[in-house]
Amino acid sequence: MYESILNSPNSLFSQFERLRRELDDVFGVSGLPSSIRSVAPGTVPAVNVGHTPTSVEIYAFAPGLDASKIDVTLDRGVLRISGERAPGIPTDKAEVQVYTRERGTGSFTRAISLPDDVDPGQVNASYRDGVLQVSVARRESAQPKRITVQ
Repeated sequence: MYESILNSPNSLFSQFERLRRELDDVFGVSGLPSSIRSVAPGTVPAVNVGHTPTSVEIYAFAPGLDASKIDVTLDRGVLRISGERAPGIPTDKAEVQVYTRERGTGSFTRAISLPDDVDPGQVNASYRDGVLQVSVARRESAQPKRITVQ
């Protein structure tokens, strides 16, 4: 009896979950990750990860950085993006008074777990207009093959 109450689509718990999602839409995210592969909002840099049949594509949104100071490494299936963001307001001037500081400064690191079928020998990274794009090719053996029927 209790299992049917917990698992039914119109159960009290599913109604609470629906209400929580609607409140998050109205008032903003609760600060918790939305899925097992995501992190809390505000994590720097924000990333989008997707794939094509031939590659895994990672987009890291990090405006205002010097491309030579961004470090990208791939080790044992984990892509690590690290760097440092300088303060936006000069701190050596005595006349500058800071009222609010919303842009994060300092060093950052993001680690992204990649699928097992990526080829660590074929990685391309480019930085343009504040977006770091990393493309990791998938192994030839992992790509779908068309088989001719005779």
